[in-house]
Amino acid sequence: MNETNVCVVGNVATRPAYRELATGPSARFRLAVTARYWDREKNAWTDGHTNFFTVWANRQLAVNVAACVEVGQPVVVQGRLKVRTEVQGQQQWASADIDAVAIGHDLSRGMAFFQRAVKPEAPPAAARPEPDWETPRPAEPRDGQPEQHGRQRHGTHEQGAEEDGLAPQEQQAVAVT
Repeated sequence: MNETNVCVVGNVATRPAYRELATGPSARFRLAVTARYWDREKNAWTDGHTNFFTVWANRQLAVNVAACVEVGQPVVVQGRLKVRTEVQGQQQWASADIDAVAIGHDLSRGMAFFQRAVKPEAPPAAARPEPDWETPRPAEPRDGQPEQHGRQRHGTHEQGAEEDGLAPQEQQAVAVT
């Protein structure tokens, strides 16, 4: 919830390193982000400071990064920024990592052709028997005649229908149910 989400545009500085881990595929590469500004004195664009980020990709994103991203390509990376500080001997240093959610080529600086990743087929699940959703039929009476539900019919007139004050159409509906 209190994460620092960033969207960074830069160039791929190192070849993506791909690994298969117990938790799934993982890939990482370094991203160089150079600020550019218009220098009025020189009347030209000038490069400013370059920031380097280590971009981490996991699962399917890692597989796609390993297949598509190459050194020097301009990319857009969206993810969670994590700044780490470490001490080695007498030196303290910091590194900025991006846990990537999305990575794509920067189309303002070139062209790319999208191809949807093919998901591997899932192994067939163990067959489970289909539940019996049908209501069982009532048992046949011993005399061979089907059992009547609701009120018994006598002739063309239903017993008790006049007492209930039902019209002939309603009498028929009651007999069926």
